[in-house]
Amino acid sequence: MTQTIVYQGEAGAYSHLACQSYYPNYVAEPCTSFSAAFDAVRSGRAALAMIPVENTVAGRVSDIYHLLPEGGLHIIGEHYLPVHHQLLAVRGAKIGDIKSARSHPMALGQVRKRLQDMGIKAVNDVDTAGAAQAVAALGDKSVAAVASKLAGEIYGLERMAEDIEDAAHNTTRFLILASEPLSIARGSQPVVTSFVFKVRNVPSALYKALGGFATNGLNMTKLESYMVDGSFWATQFYADVEAHPDDPGMVHAMEELAFFSDMLLMLGTYPADDGRLNRDGT
Repeated sequence: MTQTIVYQGEAGAYSHLACQSYYPNYVAEPCTSFSAAFDAVRSGRAALAMIPVENTVAGRVSDIYHLLPEGGLHIIGEHYLPVHHQLLAVRGAKIGDIKSARSHPMALGQVRKRLQDMGIKAVNDVDTAGAAQAVAALGDKSVAAVASKLAGEIYGLERMAEDIEDAAHNTTRFLILASEPLSIARGSQPVVTSFVFKVRNVPSALYKALGGFATNGLNMTKLESYMVDGSFWATQFYADVEAHPDDPGMVHAMEELAFFSDMLLMLGTYPADDGRLNRDGT
């Protein structure tokens, strides 16, 4: 039986490309929003969801950190996808014809310098592939899209300029979500553990809550804070730690964290991607 993996956006989005790259035997289906992708997995209509969480140039995808603790899903994997943006236009257009380029704000932030150098105005759109679809429907040689090669192929657009990202390291990290957690044995391979927590309202609570990770020699590679419940004083944190929950040091660190927390929710323990392991770029 063929399984389904869902992503946010139109066909040809970078999330679609990630689905094809890492789960070629799954049927990739688009969803109108991240919430809809979560719903598809939660309801059983899809087995997995491919969700972008951060980019090396444009930063984090903020909506996801609110959805993760509320969505009822579990992180079972991570993938690092090198992102190569194409300047796409309708057939017959030339680079000198292009006056504006449409794309998602995250993508435009990754090609800002190149567009400026070409004298092309950046125009925000809801999504990269959606911008390509709109450019194809518009048929205006002066309007281009910044999107993937896959989007260009799907919507019949020509590449005016290839790989226009400002930084060669331009990479997006994706999380793979499922309705059930992954069971992974301690010591079997390098893993990452992700969780969210809220600290108690006492002086130095965050410092004390995180002290156990330092004293136990654990590598916390990500710590994101964001407000909850519409309050400046209610802050929630998302964290990634390169350790298994059953590692002795991790057990002690999590016990200390729990003592200073009002809420602690484990999101998943999953294999570390090769892109995380090869930090020297090899």
